[in-house]
Amino acid sequence: MIGMARERRLAQIFVEVADSLVEDFDVIDLLQRLSARCVELLDVSAAGILLVDAHGELQIIAASDEHTRLLELFALQHDQGPCVECYRTGAVRTNIDLTRPEATVDWPSFAARARETGYVSTHAIPLRLRSRVVGALNLFQATPQRLGDDDIALAQALADVATIAILQQRTLERSHVENSQLETALTSRILIEQVKGVLAERWNTSVDDAFAAFRSYARARHLRLSDFATLIISGDFDTSAIPPPDRAGDHNG
Repeated sequence: MIGMARERRLAQIFVEVADSLVEDFDVIDLLQRLSARCVELLDVSAAGILLVDAHGELQIIAASDEHTRLLELFALQHDQGPCVECYRTGAVRTNIDLTRPEATVDWPSFAARARETGYVSTHAIPLRLRSRVVGALNLFQATPQRLGDDDIALAQALADVATIAILQQRTLERSHVENSQLETALTSRILIEQVKGVLAERWNTSVDDAFAAFRSYARARHLRLSDFATLIISGDFDTSAIPPPDRAGDHNG
């Protein structure tokens, strides 16, 4: 994406985000869209977003695809990787060559798993507002193409938007509200993962396609993803009403 087309798309995305920041907005859907927009704008292969919970533990909250979600989960389980390190230090790490042992000496297991997934380089951007770090944005590339300074600055801008979305400016100094908000989002994400698995098995399709159909149905009816997932898991919604992936419409929304 180059030139004016990219600038116009960037403007549209920031307007989209601003329109989402209303009271009681769906933080999971917003961050899921931001991970997809990172792939679109930065010409990277995948993106994932990690958040810290009320107990100081990192959790995966959004990913552009299922392979990346599983890779981020692997990083958390093994407590290693550039995204984990980025959260702890608050420092940006970019253009990390996953094929070079000297570049990944601190997290060899993560690097090996990332290569198995098909990625050759990665970047970690903190979700930070002033001195507060609430998570990290991880970008992955399947080709050995470096991110330039402009792209890195744009990645940080998108991470900043995500941070503001998470914290909501009017509650920055109210930690109990912040923790409650993050905890609710993380708990909701678990329900959504369950629904993804149920729908993928029912339709005999990929988890990514199942999630796209689930999101498309929810957004078309102005349903919060967490509320819709709760209905499905509790058995209060007949999932046969959701069009399967091949009829679900726009999967990228």
